[in-house]
Amino acid sequence: MKNAIVAILAGILFGIGLTMSGMTDTAKVIGFLDLFGEWDPSLVFVMGFGVATTLISFKFILRRPHPIFAERFYLPTKTNIDYRLVLGSALFGIGWGLYGYCPGPAIASLTYGEPENFIFVAALIIGSVSQRLLMDRQPS
Repeated sequence: MKNAIVAILAGILFGIGLTMSGMTDTAKVIGFLDLFGEWDPSLVFVMGFGVATTLISFKFILRRPHPIFAERFYLPTKTNIDYRLVLGSALFGIGWGLYGYCPGPAIASLTYGEPENFIFVAALIIGSVSQRLLMDRQPS
């Protein structure tokens, strides 16, 4: 139960941060991605501060024997670049560029109550579940 409460609070804080930084404004995100048009560089600061915070905090966090609310750290173990990583990255980028949302801001945008955002999140969920079902059917 404690983990669920912490997850909900972290999600709310993340959503507030996304909204305050402009990441839930599709026009701003698409303007950021438009490198050869009217480029809006303001989200560089959002991403830069996020990366800097992660780089600094991970040095301290990973010194701990385990996370506060878990038995161990769950870190990625794969180091190779395969077709699934490249294809997934390309699909992610195409979706981000077409609509201006990635999963976090899309979920945060549901608070606006706009039907397009609900359709986008539904498509995101359908795509995620479909991918999981397809991967479960493939031999390892």
